[in-house]
Amino acid sequence: MASDPTISAYEIGKELERIEEDCIHSGKSHFNAHERWSRYHYWLGIPAVIFSSIAGLAFFQDYPQVGGALSAIVAVLTALSTFLKPYERAAGHKSSGDQYLSLRNDARVFRTIRLSNACDTQSAFNGLDEFTKRRNELNQASAQFSKRDFVKARAGIEAGEAAHAVDKPA
Repeated sequence: MASDPTISAYEIGKELERIEEDCIHSGKSHFNAHERWSRYHYWLGIPAVIFSSIAGLAFFQDYPQVGGALSAIVAVLTALSTFLKPYERAAGHKSSGDQYLSLRNDARVFRTIRLSNACDTQSAFNGLDEFTKRRNELNQASAQFSKRDFVKARAGIEAGEAAHAVDKPA
């Protein structure tokens, strides 16, 4: 982006605020997705371990019908876990959430420190270009979160969960 003398630091700052807001919502939505997929991982994994142990005991205690039924349940739970990969999905969403919040923090520091302290126009454009590029790359590389994850994130943000104490009115 070539520097345009008609665009002010104020306008660049507003665009950085938009990036920050996008990152807050996306990051929190990814953290909600991480939490949800982590629950799925445990909901599938813990019963599979328990039922597998009980099935083994049932076979040793000469209860083949019980052992067979529990083995079938374990097979279904294990297949679901293999197919859905909840642990991998949770980890991916956690990583994306961390990256969005990192971008948000970097954009905020640039906006409040560099931009407000007589940053030259070309440096301001370069910074904005960097943050825009990072956000676009994150949007393309990140897994999709659900609408429910986003709605929960927005409600939490509106309730003040994402605000720093220093930014809250006294």
